[in-house]
Amino acid sequence: MTKAEIITEIASKTGIEKVDVQETVEAFFKVIKNSMVGGENVYVRGFGSFVVKKRAKKTARNISKNTAIIIPEHFVPSFKPAKTFVEKVKTGNKAAKVK
Repeated sequence: MTKAEIITEIASKTGIEKVDVQETVEAFFKVIKNSMVGGENVYVRGFGSFVVKKRAKKTARNISKNTAIIIPEHFVPSFKPAKTFVEKVKTGNKAAKVK
């Protein structure tokens, strides 16, 4: 499902104008991005957590040149779904929704 399809579905289910739904969805993602860029984690109860994970410095190998490469310590975004969300997905009827 694309962002446009999500916006259309929310608008049809709530009766809110698509433009207003789009602004809200964009604002939601912007808040999450800005929070994570600032090093904060975002927790949405019943859905999951958007967390910033720290990756340690490590040595990798470039096999084509047979040289060592140092990959510095860095941070990556990650999503951890809530237990209730995982259970709903496990018990959901995916066969009916596959196109």
